[in-house]
Amino acid sequence: MLGQGGRVALTVMASVLLLWREAASIEVPLDLKQPPTITKQSVKDYIVDPRDNIIIECEAKGNPVPTFSWRRNGKFFNIGKNPMVTMRKRSGTLEIGFRSGERPEDYEGEYQCFASNDFGVALSNKILLRVSKAPLWPKEVLDPVSVTEGSSLVLPCNPPPGLPPPLTFWMNSFMIPIRQDSRVSMGLNGDLYFSNVLAQDAETDYSCNARFPFTHTIQQKNPFTLKVHTKEPYNETSYNASDPYGGRKVAETTPTFLSPTGRESSKMVLRDEKLQLECIAAGLPTPTIKWFKRGAELPARKVKLENHNKTLKIIGVSEEDAGEYVCLANNHLGSIHHSIFVQVKAAPYWLDKPSNLVLAPDENGRLVCRATGNPKPNIQWLINGQPLETAPPYPNREVLGDTIIFRSVQIGSSAVYQCNASNQHGYLLANAFVSVLDMPPRMLGPKNLLIKVIENNRTLLDCPFFGSPIPVLRWFKNGQGSGLDGGQYRLYINGTLEIKRARAEDEGTYTCVANSILGTAENQVRLEVKEPTRIVRAPEHQSAVRGSTVRLDCKVTSDPSLPITVVWTKDEKPLNLGWRLKKDDESLTIPNVNEGDEGKYTCAVNSEIDQDSASARLTVLDRPDPPVDLDLSDPAARSVRLTWIPGDDHRSPITEFLVQFEENRWDPGRWQNMSTYPGDLNSVILQLKPYVNYQFRVIAINSVGQSEPSRSSRRYKTSGAAPDAIPRDLRGWGSKKDNMEIAWESLPDLDRNGPNLHYSVWWRRKDSGEEWNNVTTFQPIHVVHNTETYVPYEIKIQAMNDFGSGPESNMVIGYSGEDKPSETPTDLRVSQVKDKTASIYWKPVDLSSVHGEFKEYRLYYWRESSQVPGLVVSKKKMTKGFYTTVAEPSGMLSDLVPFSRYKMFMVVANNRFESQPSNEVEFTTMEGVPDAPKFFRINRRGLDTIYLEWDKPLEPNGILIGYRLKYQTVNDSSQQKLETFLPNVTQFTLRLPSRSTRYKFSLSALTQMGTGEEYAEESPHFANEAYIDQVDIATQGWFIGLMCAIALIILILLIVCFIKRSRGGKYPVRDKKDLPLDPVDQKDQDGSFDYHSDEDNKPLQGSQTSLDGNVKESDDSLVDYGEGGDGQFNEDGSFIGQYTVKKDKDETEGNESSEATSPVNAIYSLA
Repeated sequence: MLGQGGRVALTVMASVLLLWREAASIEVPLDLKQPPTITKQSVKDYIVDPRDNIIIECEAKGNPVPTFSWRRNGKFFNIGKNPMVTMRKRSGTLEIGFRSGERPEDYEGEYQCFASNDFGVALSNKILLRVSKAPLWPKEVLDPVSVTEGSSLVLPCNPPPGLPPPLTFWMNSFMIPIRQDSRVSMGLNGDLYFSNVLAQDAETDYSCNARFPFTHTIQQKNPFTLKVHTKEPYNETSYNASDPYGGRKVAETTPTFLSPTGRESSKMVLRDEKLQLECIAAGLPTPTIKWFKRGAELPARKVKLENHNKTLKIIGVSEEDAGEYVCLANNHLGSIHHSIFVQVKAAPYWLDKPSNLVLAPDENGRLVCRATGNPKPNIQWLINGQPLETAPPYPNREVLGDTIIFRSVQIGSSAVYQCNASNQHGYLLANAFVSVLDMPPRMLGPKNLLIKVIENNRTLLDCPFFGSPIPVLRWFKNGQGSGLDGGQYRLYINGTLEIKRARAEDEGTYTCVANSILGTAENQVRLEVKEPTRIVRAPEHQSAVRGSTVRLDCKVTSDPSLPITVVWTKDEKPLNLGWRLKKDDESLTIPNVNEGDEGKYTCAVNSEIDQDSASARLTVLDRPDPPVDLDLSDPAARSVRLTWIPGDDHRSPITEFLVQFEENRWDPGRWQNMSTYPGDLNSVILQLKPYVNYQFRVIAINSVGQSEPSRSSRRYKTSGAAPDAIPRDLRGWGSKKDNMEIAWESLPDLDRNGPNLHYSVWWRRKDSGEEWNNVTTFQPIHVVHNTETYVPYEIKIQAMNDFGSGPESNMVIGYSGEDKPSETPTDLRVSQVKDKTASIYWKPVDLSSVHGEFKEYRLYYWRESSQVPGLVVSKKKMTKGFYTTVAEPSGMLSDLVPFSRYKMFMVVANNRFESQPSNEVEFTTMEGVPDAPKFFRINRRGLDTIYLEWDKPLEPNGILIGYRLKYQTVNDSSQQKLETFLPNVTQFTLRLPSRSTRYKFSLSALTQMGTGEEYAEESPHFANEAYIDQVDIATQGWFIGLMCAIALIILILLIVCFIKRSRGGKYPVRDKKDLPLDPVDQKDQDGSFDYHSDEDNKPLQGSQTSLDGNVKESDDSLVDYGEGGDGQFNEDGSFIGQYTVKKDKDETEGNESSEATSPVNAIYSLA
């Protein structure tokens, strides 16, 4: 993050304002009569551009408004008589214009402005007006400069004198700056110094250039041409930085000074100006320069070394910078030093500058003018522009050197006094008026001002006032207490109250009261203290890959009562958010960044009284551009130089270059990697293969990725040669018992080195003394037939092409084919059988009977059965090899299963075959401890019980005799409990002392041999058991109440349904008993009739009809709701023990509609 410039700027401004207020005198309101005061004027040494009009400024205030006049070179300057000169209205500023033929130089001179009114005359400084000059360089013909290699050289510049002096620099004729270093550099006078000359210095010319700042023109001197004489021939290709003379013998020299000359010199500098000391030395090797100050340390905070330590610079010189400065030039041949004695003089500067004096009648006062310098300045007093000595005497005034004392002044004695302090290096002129007024106190600022300040900041409460005599000002807070001064308060002479560190408790109303013998005036200021606006999470410098998303943070805290604005800028310009950039309260998001997004981003937050800002730089990284301009040079039989120009690295340095090649003879069109090179190289020697037609391309690589490949180079074809490589992986083996196959890897295409690649193969029987057998083949294999079984052969190979033969390979040993072993291991036996191991023994075979390479004795064994009744086992065969050549071999079988019956046999094996099996052996392992139980589950089936369940081990390894269960509460091992169970028991229930108790369990099975592997578990947490909650819910009161309410509602609904089905309204019992029955009415077996509506005859949706077409009756009958099968209802719904005949539909519907059938009425009808 960059510096938070906003707060720094505000702090500096506040400090400057505070210093100004502290030093400022009381201002006289401009509506009161007062002498003139100069408010604006041009600088003392005033250089103007001759192409522009000349403006000499002079502004003043006063009451009455001042009038202005000018003096030029000490004489009255009559403006009215010069048509080229005008004076601005209500101002003394002069404007000098020019017509054709007028010369600005005619107006050069010393000007002074006089501002006058009825109460006095104020003077400006004496302004020395000069016109800028840019003279042409004198024409001259420069002869070539001859110099011997290794000697020193100075090329003079001598620029034409200008006003102000021009800035000089050196370039060649092509306007390329001359490279400067510790050997070649420009001096302060503009000359170009060579500590020693190299032959390559003659490769360019040297021209001094002068730039004139006012005219913005550059003038170029005719160039110097160098002729460097060398004792040995110079070849520009022999130059390198470590040996600039290319191996030529050049005489070395001790250091000597080119500037300054001699052993000592002196320098005078004025106080507050810039001091520059220079030491340039000649010598070979180039001397190094060091600086010292005799008798003191160089002030590191002020001294700056430039121009490769040849220049010492001090800005803002003070008296303590005087003394002896020593520069030391040194190389390995010796050293030399030069002393520069620095004197610091000073133009006059103020110690106590006179200020305006306002007095009431009969008051006393004084003007003080104290200045110093080196030499000490002379002090002269003037009144209204005239020397005080020549002014009329005034008895109430007394001059005492640098002080004027006034006693009992009277109205009418106002005037402007000038103090002039001068020495040979300059002068100071100050105006101070004495104004005699009689004025009661008055407030000059706005009434009831509201000031908002930031907490913990220095705060200034202004109370500008005036009165004559000068009133006494006091401050009060909230209208209480004594005056505020001291402690955290400071009161300035101009009425400003400083609060050194504003806090929340400093809020309130402050009253300033000005009091004098003529009266009282007051004003109020209301102060509010706010929390500062701060960026608490600032943006940070980021490097982002092109296309990624970047987030720049800017989290702000501020006072809630102060509205703030957050503005983002990029490179000091407003940032256009648009559609892509997203800004929220705490960040700026830039998606899919590209090169245009790179820059400095600043987050600035502003309130009405403060601000803060923070900056960060975003660097966008991308893959580099591909190299360009590939060039092949320095051709050789097996090498070529490849040179390229790197592309843009897109702000991520190139770390390496990948050179690829393609050849069109063996694998055309396929690019292959050749080699990688460091990123600072762009010219490399490529090692090539013979008989290849190459072309090359280069890929640049940086931290982001690879560039696109460059354009390919032109093709480069190498000449052919005999093979250099030896075929690899030469070997011989038999695929049959009477042959040997000799094989090798074919040479890669790039190792062929020429056309018609073939191989010459030699072989012979080892240690036989036979002649070599030889064959030439194009294939990477050759088969030798009719060999003896497993015989060693010596083999070698050589690659050949049309250009010759390559090197022979080293000799390797191969073998002919193997045959099946003719002997079998015998007398296989076993002993020391335990539960998991057994020792085996056998009689070996004669190794010659193996008919091949002896590989191992291979034992085949398998588990035939288990002695545990009913346990099914796998009979998969397993093998174990034993490599041994001892006379009485033995081995150990491990990882057997206890309590099992095993079988085994043995063979002898070579690389291809096994012998016939040996005798088969059977053995039984001893009983062991069992494996862990197959599973072990813990379930919680109640609030206070745990149910444990397990199963027998997959491998009992013996006869199970039971189980052992150990358990203890979690985190308590002191009370472990033990339970044992019979082998047929596989479950256990444990009661818990409380529902939150948890146990650790470990369960193991037992045989006669001991305890087996343990299975450990922990009981689950109570809160995780959902079913416990379900059991527990049935005992809750709210659940019981809910169930009762539901049952009651169901009961009421059943009653309502019962009533609805049993009554159809009020009707006469036997009104229509003689009418014929409805054909749909059906008679029961007991002679009664079923009572139902027409709709009851309709079949239910989805019901099945009987074979005769009638609807099947429901099993639900009204009989179910009575006390017997013969129960009947009477017409009002009461039970009468008999059924009546059903009424007509119309009558029934009418009666039903006349009486409500709500559940309440139904209940009432039962009563």
